[in-house]
Amino acid sequence: MADQPELTIQGWGPPPSGGSTDAAGPPALEEALPKAARRHLAKELGWTPRHTPPVPVADIRLTPPRLPEATLAALTALLGEDNVRTDREARLLRAGGKSYLDLLRRRAGDASDAPDAVVLPGTTEETAALLALCSEHDVVVVPFGGGTSVVGGLAGVDPDDRPAVALDLRRMASVQAIDVPSSMVTVGPGMRGPQLEAALAAEGLTFGHLPQSWEFATLGGYAATRSSGQASTGVGRFDDLVAGLTLATPSGVLEVGHPPASAAGPDLLGLALGSEGTLGVITELTLRVRPKPATTSYEGWSFRTWAAGLAALQRLARHDLLPDVVRLSDVDETRANLLMSAGTGARLLRGMLRGRGHGEGCLLVVGWEGLPDIVRARTRAASSLLRAGGGIRLGHQVGESWRKHRFGAPYTRDTLLDSGLMVETLETAASWSALPTVYDAVGRALRASLTAGGRRPLVMTHLSHGYPTGASLYFTVLADRDDELPIQQWLGAKRAATDALLAAGGTLTHHHAVGADHRPWLDREIGALGVEVLRAVKARLDPKGICNPGVLLPD
Repeated sequence: MADQPELTIQGWGPPPSGGSTDAAGPPALEEALPKAARRHLAKELGWTPRHTPPVPVADIRLTPPRLPEATLAALTALLGEDNVRTDREARLLRAGGKSYLDLLRRRAGDASDAPDAVVLPGTTEETAALLALCSEHDVVVVPFGGGTSVVGGLAGVDPDDRPAVALDLRRMASVQAIDVPSSMVTVGPGMRGPQLEAALAAEGLTFGHLPQSWEFATLGGYAATRSSGQASTGVGRFDDLVAGLTLATPSGVLEVGHPPASAAGPDLLGLALGSEGTLGVITELTLRVRPKPATTSYEGWSFRTWAAGLAALQRLARHDLLPDVVRLSDVDETRANLLMSAGTGARLLRGMLRGRGHGEGCLLVVGWEGLPDIVRARTRAASSLLRAGGGIRLGHQVGESWRKHRFGAPYTRDTLLDSGLMVETLETAASWSALPTVYDAVGRALRASLTAGGRRPLVMTHLSHGYPTGASLYFTVLADRDDELPIQQWLGAKRAATDALLAAGGTLTHHHAVGADHRPWLDREIGALGVEVLRAVKARLDPKGICNPGVLLPD
């Protein structure tokens, strides 16, 4: 299992270029944050940094495997001894995802959600046979790709407390075909983004789907959660880029999607995308790709207020001029980002913004990719409207700085967790008309819930993933951690924020998926009848309910 770099057990992990599960922990607070940023957080949060490391990995509690001997023997006969693992390391590495709650539990030594075994099928046929076998033996199956779920998507919670296996996708991680004339690639679900981009580059192609989890997450995970990448405004969401897929279920194999287009009844592809492992396991994907861009242009802008930035982006959307990447930070996130940037250049930028009346402004990062003439034309047209909306251009250095560090936040989170902070995120989407209301409502709910005992939360927000009709909002929340009741501290805030965003017109989730965390609210978004439709599909494909029963569908 060492052919791909692993995430760590109690954090996001070392970059894939570097490490193993035994790599050193996150950098010290003094290394991760400039002095100005540390002072800012201490002042804003009423927080005194303290050393709160996780328990040693050797001390994490893990129950013995519960698979009956007959089941283990049947799995081994099907997959081979090397592809059925019950050892401690294999199980710990697949004990849940990377949400704040997941990490809290493992940092405290709790791996009660670890699977009883890890299985590694290598083909669609093996996967279908494995699911049929597990259905016969009443064993829960949780698909596992990169392990980056942040909504409890790998919890494996079963109401009947049956034994569970993690179905690791890494043996299905190759490129099967590249159709250059049709701009399509067929791949296995266990392939990661960097490996796909490397394979496509040899043909002058790119996929261009880069979520923050890009270094670790797998293509199967993207499909199962309807992921959105940082350039989704221009490239499209992951579900926009799927031309077809194969889904192995306990009842058989489904092949859905017939490019370029079909009118043969309802599109069953939409049932598999976003199904989060509840209907079966995605074993193959056919994806739409595009020529590798000949030029890229990323730059920064500033607006005096959040409202002015929103209005400018709404105007771009109405005129079909949104960039491929768009990211507007509110005042609190802008201030934190500027303080995180050390060096002379950062100090000069802060001074320039103050001199232009934007000292408490909002930073906008935009990016265009493609043919040089088209990029120049799009940039000129969008820049004209941004200036008309009160924006001032900060230049390419700001945009390129964001691009360079865009995968870094989860690593910083590990350091902040070691220093006594609560660090978590949540996201939603709303129409342009509802965005201001949703933004205000979620911020109020989080601050009201987390302001207690002298604590003062910091709620930072950015807009991204723009559409003609609206955009997503992404909230990052920091607070002095309640070391006595840390899980309850966040659960209360999450409930308040989710109720608030739904009441204000936001979606339950934009790209993190439902998982275990959001499923109590699913009927608020799709209705009771919609939930029953999904239950009926699951009953047909997974009659014994073994496929990831702890997510998506409400109790």
